[in-house]
Amino acid sequence: MAKTFQGRAVVPGNASATALVSRKGFNTLASFQKALMFKDKAAKCSDQNNPDIYEKPMHGAALCLPQTIGSTTGGMVLFCAAALGQQPACLLFSKPIDSLAAAGAILADVWTDVSMPVVDTLGDEFLAAVQTGAKVTVKKDGTVIVD
Repeated sequence: MAKTFQGRAVVPGNASATALVSRKGFNTLASFQKALMFKDKAAKCSDQNNPDIYEKPMHGAALCLPQTIGSTTGGMVLFCAAALGQQPACLLFSKPIDSLAAAGAILADVWTDVSMPVVDTLGDEFLAAVQTGAKVTVKKDGTVIVD
């Protein structure tokens, strides 16, 4: 049975993708570092401290997270991933997005031709309900449907 959640569209857009879920904070730099350095188009997560998604492909996934953590380079990492075509299909946050990740996602939206919708404040219920492998649909207004 599908569940619907309403969040805030930080970068509006439509997307449909398979969920990749991390229940821990997402270290953007640690997660994308190898993909960016070695041009891994699948963008397999390289953060060994995040067992939920370690070595799983992030490119084209609905990346479902509580929040980002770690490096102040997080925004630039998201922008670079998008510029190189290694970005997730969308970023979905249960908590409010931090300013660095938001800046990177917004710059990617403005300065690249890729679509990477970002929705935050979906709530803890969202992260409890979504499972890796679920189909996720994102609407421009911040509505997220989990099948």
